[in-house]
Amino acid sequence: MVSLPLVSHIQIRTANRTDLPALEWDGEFTHFRRLFAEAYRLVELGEAIMWVAELPGVGIVGQLFVQVNSQNPALADGVKRAYIYGFRVQALYQGAGIGSRLLKTAEEDLIRRGFHVIALNVGQDNPEARRLYERFGYRVVSSEPGIWSYVDHLGRHQQVNEPAWRMEKHI
Repeated sequence: MVSLPLVSHIQIRTANRTDLPALEWDGEFTHFRRLFAEAYRLVELGEAIMWVAELPGVGIVGQLFVQVNSQNPALADGVKRAYIYGFRVQALYQGAGIGSRLLKTAEEDLIRRGFHVIALNVGQDNPEARRLYERFGYRVVSSEPGIWSYVDHLGRHQQVNEPAWRMEKHI
């Protein structure tokens, strides 16, 4: 974990197109390259927001994506419900309050936009993240199978099985 004075220099801001390579975190998430590009396409359409936590001199150390409109209105309906996903903080910076700042920023922005409910999924094998969400007032509303797929940076179809808890918060 890094020191708190260093973390006080973190800048939380919306992502721009030039940030996309940095979201791959030096190769750790290269396989999500196409997912990041698609998320940014949704930003350009006004259907999503991408937040990043940037440490000057280091780069992007955290990210949080919000879908405000979705083909699945139970997640995001463009009016009252929004869906948080792609929320992560680099391991070295976890536990220093960066995730809390990202989440608080996203929630405040959604309140300003008139949203009333935020949904998210958290892995059933990630109790630390679940505790963070519970501290922020999110409550488990269902179990999710967490089966999804994507096309990786090499064009290969990847299947993912991540059992999750669906959590929601009324804002």
